[in-house]
Amino acid sequence: MSFIIFFSVFLSVFAFQTWVIKKRLINKLDFNYKTKKYLSFLLYLTFFGVLMYPIARYFPIVPNWLYFLLSLPIGVIFLTFIITLFHEFISFGLSKTKYTKNRREFFKKSLDIGIVSAVIATNAKAIDNARDIELEVVDVKIKNLKLPYTIVQLSDIHIGGLITKDFIKNLVNKVNILNPDVVVITGDLVDTKLEYAKPALDELKNINSKYGNFFIVGNHEYFHGVKPIIDYVNTLNIKTLENENVYIGEKNKGFYLCGVYDRFGNRYGSFQPNIKKALENTQNEPTILLAHQPKFVEEIDTKDIDLILCGHTHGGQIFPFNFLVKLQQPYVKGLNQHSDSTQVYVNKGTGFWGPPMRLGASSEITILKLSS
Repeated sequence: MSFIIFFSVFLSVFAFQTWVIKKRLINKLDFNYKTKKYLSFLLYLTFFGVLMYPIARYFPIVPNWLYFLLSLPIGVIFLTFIITLFHEFISFGLSKTKYTKNRREFFKKSLDIGIVSAVIATNAKAIDNARDIELEVVDVKIKNLKLPYTIVQLSDIHIGGLITKDFIKNLVNKVNILNPDVVVITGDLVDTKLEYAKPALDELKNINSKYGNFFIVGNHEYFHGVKPIIDYVNTLNIKTLENENVYIGEKNKGFYLCGVYDRFGNRYGSFQPNIKKALENTQNEPTILLAHQPKFVEEIDTKDIDLILCGHTHGGQIFPFNFLVKLQQPYVKGLNQHSDSTQVYVNKGTGFWGPPMRLGASSEITILKLSS
């Protein structure tokens, strides 16, 4: 039932965007009938890709090249819809000018050519951006920390679809070059049935760090069998923190690393976050919490937590979607001062969800350099 509801909302949103693009952009272009007919055909073909994407996403039996083509339409329609709104706004302003008819028609033709070029260029740039993972180096001051430590944070990898074994193998190589003290994965590691994810997950066995590798579940793990995923990840030289904590570093000179289940567990009915249990026996010591969604910080007392590491937002992934994310989450990306005693860092995601596109929010591997 939940899938039917999701698919209905998903379909309605993209049907509306497609209708707006057709009526308010393509039909109004100062192009000949044949050109507009071809553009309309491409739009309908793109919308068909949107219809097929959920099937390919949750039943990954199509070849990777076809999955790539079916993944693009979500991002293409969204970006084209945003550009259509800009076109509408500029066209309205142009219609209110005191230019002569010929001069206005000249500007209208130029605007239409420019907008179509912008659609092509913006989508191409977004696709190209998704190919790279940037290294974000962040210096974080932790009160009463006796020695410096380096944490590498990965998040929202979304294994499944285009995030394959080769992607994870290359990612592990990049992490190992950094020689971290600790590696943490802050949720949404798996986004397909476990049987399809295992070849890629197995590459994570090769992550090397001085004090260990740790994982917390995100909301997407609940969609694909949270318990089997936790059990399998625990066989990969990675410990899942399930409302618990571990001590990292030299005795009396390190910090507590705590982890909670995702807040989606409250809706799921099990594997629910329990901050009290996660913080047991951590008093008077530097404390770092792994919590998938930034919104979780609004639901707890953070006075005994020095740093909270989150993901989930993807930094918005495709501009201007970050403004919509901000309506639901208190922080979208980067290091934020939540209170006098607590900082929150939000990783923009090491992989991507949906279309292999990023605009205004790069994929990232985070190096957190902790010092007193």
